[in-house]
Amino acid sequence: MLETAIGALDPQCPIRSVAAGRTDSGVHAAAQVVHFDAAGPIPAERWAKALNGRLPATIRVRAACEVPSAWHACFSARYRRYRYTIHNGRSPNLFLSAWSWHRYRLRLDEQAMDAALNTLVGEHDFAAFQRAGSRRAHARTTMQAVSLERQGDLITVELQASGFLYGMVRLVMGQLVAVGEGSLSVAAFEQRWRTRARAEVREAAPPQGLCLLRVGYAEPVFPEAAWYDCQPRFQLKSSDPPPVPESISVPANAALSEPGSLDVSPVSSTPA
Repeated sequence: MLETAIGALDPQCPIRSVAAGRTDSGVHAAAQVVHFDAAGPIPAERWAKALNGRLPATIRVRAACEVPSAWHACFSARYRRYRYTIHNGRSPNLFLSAWSWHRYRLRLDEQAMDAALNTLVGEHDFAAFQRAGSRRAHARTTMQAVSLERQGDLITVELQASGFLYGMVRLVMGQLVAVGEGSLSVAAFEQRWRTRARAEVREAAPPQGLCLLRVGYAEPVFPEAAWYDCQPRFQLKSSDPPPVPESISVPANAALSEPGSLDVSPVSSTPA
C-alpha cells in the first residue's frame, strides 16, 4: 500500500521500501520507520503530506526527511521499543478493546510480573520466545530496558531491545500473564527462557494490545513529536478489578479501588 502510493508520486524510480521492523497482522505501530529511494522533484519535507493524500486513513506519515545513502531504516537502528497494554478489569470496554488485551478473570499480580520481566534484561539467547518460521541465524539479542506500570485496571509493559525475534513480545506477554495469574512462578518463567524450553511456551498474547512505540538511531532523524512517544495512553476514572488469585496475598491497604475512587493522571515515557 505504501509502495503503491510512493510509485504513483515518483513513477520514474523503481520503488522498494525498507521498514525498521516487521509487525504481525493486528499489531499497531506508532512510529514505524521506512526508507526508500526517490528520483522525482518532490522535496523530502513534502513527502509526508503527498503520501497522506494517497494513503487510507488508517495509515499516516508523520514526517519525512532526506538521509545519507548509507543510512538504513533497519540496520542503522540502535533499538526498537514496544508497548503492550492489558485491560485487567472485569467489565469489557469498547474503547479499549481494539488497543488492549482484556484479561478479566483474575487480578494480575503486577509485582510478580515485574520481577519476571526484569530477568530478561541483558544479552541472552531468547529461543524460547521465537515463533516458528524465523529466518534468523541465531536467537541472541540484547534486552536493553523493561518497565511495567499499573494504573488502576490498566497495565502497560514496555520492552526495548537491539532487536526482537519473530513473535517474541507476544510470547513474553503470554508468559508474564501466567505469572500474574499465579499459574507460573517467577522462577519457572526464568528457567523456561534460560533453558530455551520453547515447547513449554504455548500461549501468545493477542496482537491488538501490542504497539511498536519507536525506533531509535545514533542521531535523531525526525522531530521528537513525530516519533518519540506517539501512542496515547488510556485513562480510566474508575476501577473494577477481578478477584485476586488465591495464591496471592494482598495487604489490606492495597490499591484495589472501589468504583469511582481512582483518578489516573497521564504518564509520559522517559528516555531509555
